[in-house]
Amino acid sequence: MNVRAPSQSQAELGEAELGAWRGLVRVHAALVRELDAQLDARHGLPLSSYEVLRCLSKAPGGRLRMAELAEHVLLSRSGMTRLIDRLEREGMVSRSTCDKDGRGCYAGLTERGRTSIEEARTTHIEVVRAGFLRHFSEDEMRQLAALLERALPHPHP
Repeated sequence: MNVRAPSQSQAELGEAELGAWRGLVRVHAALVRELDAQLDARHGLPLSSYEVLRCLSKAPGGRLRMAELAEHVLLSRSGMTRLIDRLEREGMVSRSTCDKDGRGCYAGLTERGRTSIEEARTTHIEVVRAGFLRHFSEDEMRQLAALLERALPHPHP
């Protein structure tokens, strides 16, 4: 691993550092905008709703605790509550209290939610492939995945 440790006195990012950082931020922002626009236009489903429904569709029994769901989709607990309120009004999720302590709450995928996520999945895949993945070979995608994984914060043992 060839990681340069900048000195405390460096007041600016170097050209390579700035290019890498800005590239990541710009690509992410552009892809999120396009995904949100396409999912909403084709399915009436904003990206945040898609992510929640997708996460629930992958969960055992199609349900997760609200706090766990918020962590998976990177929303605050209050933001998750508002989103689940809307999805519940739309009939895509249901809520139930946790059996063990009665304090927590589960969000569960309904049949309507499952249908919506299945219909929107193709659009999600098309946009991700056209807007991002088509620019890389399979080997490059593996390398990129490994590089980005390395940059994720990991708990210290």
